[in-house]
Amino acid sequence: MKNTVELLGFYGSDEIIACSAWTSTSRELTPEKRERIPKLISELWSNGHETPFEKGTVHFLVNCDIASHIHLLKHRISSLNAESARYKELKEDKFYIPEDWTKYWALRLESFTIESNQLYHECLNNLTPILGRKRAKESARYFKTYNSQIQSDVMFNIRSFANFLKLRNSEHAQVEIRMIAKEMLRLVSEIENNPFEHTLKAIYNG
Repeated sequence: MKNTVELLGFYGSDEIIACSAWTSTSRELTPEKRERIPKLISELWSNGHETPFEKGTVHFLVNCDIASHIHLLKHRISSLNAESARYKELKEDKFYIPEDWTKYWALRLESFTIESNQLYHECLNNLTPILGRKRAKESARYFKTYNSQIQSDVMFNIRSFANFLKLRNSEHAQVEIRMIAKEMLRLVSEIENNPFEHTLKAIYNG
């Protein structure tokens, strides 16, 4: 299965971020101040005044391999919850095969993963009466491979999202997490009425 990203929701906008910055003076939005929002957003970001950007959030549902999930965990994220093999049996046996591999190695990995999944279920069922269901679940997962897919509920504030994009939507990042970051950016940039238009420009041009 391919890794997938779904935008569940968002809060905030360029205007919300600007108003947060203006709180120290006046939050009243006049037509003249609205026209200043693009410039203000750019100046805030380029000068390192990043706290107002925490007032915006983006919320995703991600289905990805465990290796990519670990990359998600390494960031300053507002919230992340994921399927846990400790609390439930992973019955779907979802897994990811790198799309740039040769057919030979793709088939070898697929065969290896299928066998590992079978051992996971056999081990869990066999050890349950011996160790109890809880311990059997949390230990049988050692048979799960790094390409096993789990579902994660991920929320970033915009400041954290920018850091994630900088590191993961990069030619230096692993291909799988780079594609996830790229898809997240696409989904946010295509939100109706483009509420984070100037924020995204500042992040990439600031």
